[in-house]
Amino acid sequence: MRRRPGLSARMKLTLSYAGFLAVAGALLLAVVWAYLLRYVPDNSRGLLGVSPNRYLLVRTFAPAAAVAMGFLLVFGLVGGWILAGRMLAPLTRITAAARTAGNGSLSHRIRMEDRQDEFRELADAFDTMLERLESHVDEQRRFAANASHELRTPLAISRALLDVARGDPAGDPDALFARLQAVNTRAVDLTEALLLLSRSDGGTFAREDVDLSLVAEEAAETLLPLAEERGITLDVTGGATRTGGSGELLLRMVTNLVQNAVVHNLPVGGTVTVHTEERGGAGVLRVENTGPPLPPDLVPTLTEPFQRATERVRGDEHAGAGLGLAIVHSIVRAHDGTLELVPRPAGGLLVTVRLPGGGPSERP
Repeated sequence: MRRRPGLSARMKLTLSYAGFLAVAGALLLAVVWAYLLRYVPDNSRGLLGVSPNRYLLVRTFAPAAAVAMGFLLVFGLVGGWILAGRMLAPLTRITAAARTAGNGSLSHRIRMEDRQDEFRELADAFDTMLERLESHVDEQRRFAANASHELRTPLAISRALLDVARGDPAGDPDALFARLQAVNTRAVDLTEALLLLSRSDGGTFAREDVDLSLVAEEAAETLLPLAEERGITLDVTGGATRTGGSGELLLRMVTNLVQNAVVHNLPVGGTVTVHTEERGGAGVLRVENTGPPLPPDLVPTLTEPFQRATERVRGDEHAGAGLGLAIVHSIVRAHDGTLELVPRPAGGLLVTVRLPGGGPSERP
């Protein structure tokens, strides 16, 4: 929106300084004038030069006062202009950095090295904002590139299958349909995961009172056939654990954690333990599983999209897209919680989720 041109902040401060100095000087001269007139007699009818009188005071003091006022005004304008420029210099740097960021360059930083004051706090806050914004933009670019790659893979497989079927009319159509259905199922699952990840990142959901223990039991009951198929022992322990949030998203969070624990477990005879409890006013969910040892430097990357700890195959014979823990991290962050992944010394992973306790009435 276009606005009418006005005075700059530096000009406004300059006029303010000059005006304040002029008013202070005028008041000082007025006080001096009043006290001088109070103690000087009015004998202007007498002989001039014999004794001090108001006539002489007016003739000598008034021109000097006018000169002094003029000097104060000029001094206030010049000094105010210089002082205002020095005071607003940090703001000029911040404005230049904002323009640079607006042009698309998010790597620029102000890095003000002056003493701590309001401008230094503003510059530091602006640098922090730019750092987070740059990280978020880079993350979104990587995510878009990975998502396009993952979505292109099933489409390329489908095209290859159709090309092979066209070149071999005597092929088995049932096998072709089965493979196409499997590839299409993977593409649909990946698309739904991407949509869920976007929804949880946006935080657009209604909050309600949720019991994590019931959510854990429901997720375990759903995945029990998969665990039995793989010979995995699945246990759910703990008591009622109240929190506020989306029941659907929290169920998906627990389901992803349990499914990840089952799939990346030992081939036979492994265990998965799901435990819920309330601790320190927060709802705590722990999912622990046995499995192969994980390198400590790999664990922090597991919550990034399209990161896979192993190239294992799921029970439905489709490789995972690497979005399970990324969705979990996004849901936990949207619920103002924390997610901690710790590799077990004997192998496997311990995942701890802490969410604010209580229902929506206890949340700001």
